[in-house]
Amino acid sequence: MSEIVKNFIALIISIVLVHLVYIGYVRPQADILLEAARLSGLSAPRNLVIVLKDYEQEICFILMLWGSFLILSKCVMILRNNYLFTVDLIEETIEKTGDQKIVPEEIIAKLDTALSADRNLAPLVQTLRAALWRYAGTGNVQNLSDAVESRVEALALRQDAENSMIRYLIWAIPSIGFIGTVRGIGGALSLADKALAGDIAGMTNSLGVAFNSTLVALLISLFLMFIFHQLQRLQDGQLVDIQAYCDQYLIARIK
Repeated sequence: MSEIVKNFIALIISIVLVHLVYIGYVRPQADILLEAARLSGLSAPRNLVIVLKDYEQEICFILMLWGSFLILSKCVMILRNNYLFTVDLIEETIEKTGDQKIVPEEIIAKLDTALSADRNLAPLVQTLRAALWRYAGTGNVQNLSDAVESRVEALALRQDAENSMIRYLIWAIPSIGFIGTVRGIGGALSLADKALAGDIAGMTNSLGVAFNSTLVALLISLFLMFIFHQLQRLQDGQLVDIQAYCDQYLIARIK
């Protein structure tokens, strides 16, 4: 299953789960509390379901679940392949001759057969394969080192491009909260006449929509920013580990 299909399925599941929670619990409980407050002539209470009841908060939670899936799936993929950095993938494929020459074609064939399809897609294995093909074609150690560096740079650019959707979600969530703020303030202004007549319940409820949506959106954005920075830390560490691995197990042996 392709990555795009997995992400789309995760989005659909996030929409369904959050909407079920809202129509099954949050909004019914909020309606009960609001009706009780209206009959008592009081403003809406500061209850959790009251804070979360509006559509902007629901959308923010949907995006939070989807963004968390995107981030955590990348983290799991990196952690799952971390064991490769503790394995000498080159040693068993070195031709046992007097000068211990490295035969790139044999190493590449060994990598293709010894590792599973998922592991062959790991950035470390792809970097080794690209560098070895360069060395097989030129026989030059400098070209091998340049191939490793260019592959690491390309991997960094690819990771940055793949993270663009996550960065968009982190930007979009506060924006959705601000939409709720504008909607709430607009509703409050439309009830200004009633407030001047002494009925401030409608205005306070509308202002509650404005501030609640912003509060929830900013808290969710902070959470996503935290786990996104953990992902970036793992990705940067992976690039450093790939460079160090190639220097230790490949370039140093050829030299």
